[in-house]
Amino acid sequence: MPTPPRTKVSAKAIATDLRGAAQLATQATLGVARMAEGVHQSVLGTLGTKGATAIGRPLQTTGLTGLVYSAVRGITTLVGKTADTALRALTPLLESADTEPPESPQRAAVVAALNGVLGDHLAATGNPLATPMTLRFHGRVLEAGHMPAPAAFNNKLLIVLHGLCMNDLQWKHAAADGQPTSHAAALAEAHGYTPVFVRYNTGLHISINGAALSEKLSQLVAQWPVAVESITVLAHSMGGLVARSACATAEVNAAPWRALLKAMVFLGTPHHGAPLERAGNWVDVVLGSTPYSRPLAKLGQLRSAGITDLRYGLVQASDWLGHDRFHRQPDRRTHLPLPEGVACYTVAATVAKPRSLLAERLVGDGLVPLHSALGRHDDAARTLHFAKDRQAVVYRLNHMELLSSPVVRELLLEWLAPS
Repeated sequence: MPTPPRTKVSAKAIATDLRGAAQLATQATLGVARMAEGVHQSVLGTLGTKGATAIGRPLQTTGLTGLVYSAVRGITTLVGKTADTALRALTPLLESADTEPPESPQRAAVVAALNGVLGDHLAATGNPLATPMTLRFHGRVLEAGHMPAPAAFNNKLLIVLHGLCMNDLQWKHAAADGQPTSHAAALAEAHGYTPVFVRYNTGLHISINGAALSEKLSQLVAQWPVAVESITVLAHSMGGLVARSACATAEVNAAPWRALLKAMVFLGTPHHGAPLERAGNWVDVVLGSTPYSRPLAKLGQLRSAGITDLRYGLVQASDWLGHDRFHRQPDRRTHLPLPEGVACYTVAATVAKPRSLLAERLVGDGLVPLHSALGRHDDAARTLHFAKDRQAVVYRLNHMELLSSPVVRELLLEWLAPS
């Protein structure tokens, strides 16, 4: 497979990346120091060493050891603040040097992965690597006053959402002739849709991204140069949960775009969660079970709110507000049915062969179980009811291959053809 060409990264982007990396390095060093001191404190506590405080309060390392930990924290904080100040001052000077409009796919992929794992932390700390939600048309961010020329679009919008740790550029794949193609491009060519891609921070809570998407779509409908006739959503993985959350928010707020929504297609969406996050939750429990390993539990708890939402597929803020997201608990989410008056389709993939029922249920596409992607649940009250002719299972296909599969593309062309 040929190596994709590397796009030149602008000086401004390099400075921003360095500043973001410096912040993360500082925070990581402080975090490691805290974990090391936590293990030290746990050992001292079990030995009954002088310096332990009352039960329920943190132990304090004293003497020379405590001085060392304090020095590490102080020096690291000072270095981090100095680097951040210098890079913050440098970035505006490079605004005029930012003459490379195309974004590097390699950089976009790394930043997207980082946001998926640590996105909530990046946003909370003001890290410049945190990805804001944007709508994009032909690779350009859509903003008020910067809408496309009338000849470049029509009034049938196709809103395209990526999944966890991904970005909008990853919908495109090289065809046999070497030209990039995508499901969205095929729908645009065959049925006249205008694709608008969403890029967002997948590390934030799904409900937060859902509310932001609803607001963005309301702005888009109001600012689109012609009256929007219809909105169709094409979503992969987590993107489908964000889309469902956006619908719920729009219904509560009577957002104008909701009445224009005609169809939604979910590709490998974990409607009822994914087992990998449930396994991660067990790691939290195991590491927190002994005094020696308890400080190390912070390593497992670095994963973002977006990831922990995938344990059961949480799409509403009420499902996580007031709860410790790392605490092991049963599925208590409020059931959110498919939006009314919208044609909803789902594609589930499995790496198994046809008629391998056990493998289908246990393996799925490698990340999402088959029943979760189809909206089925052991509790009938939680099942999402997709019509039989609006659901499909694709065999010998993994989660990421849903983005480029010709079989999936043919399904989309059939389902979303004009009536």
